[in-house]
Amino acid sequence: MNWIILFIAGLLEICWAIGLKYTDGFTKFWPTVGTVFSLMASFLLLGLALKTLPVGTAYAIWVGIGAVGTALLGIFLFGESTDVLKITSLCLICAGIVGLKLAHT
Repeated sequence: MNWIILFIAGLLEICWAIGLKYTDGFTKFWPTVGTVFSLMASFLLLGLALKTLPVGTAYAIWVGIGAVGTALLGIFLFGESTDVLKITSLCLICAGIVGLKLAHT
């Protein structure tokens, strides 16, 4: 169950990271509210997952999910570059996430 909680925390990290773009420097009220809510929920769920998961593994996976998801949404939502090195690097992060999960079991 804590792996699912960690995964949801990672998805919420993507939400607040992308939300930062929409807050326009925290000048737009509702995007700011959504971003702050996502941030708090992400940290809360990460903390819950850390009750039983190793901190190094859980944190690295949480950051990895957030980094890959945010980069992909940056490509799709904001037209960021999709060069080969960027996509390869994102694939390596995904491989690292899977490796950390497998190493834990």
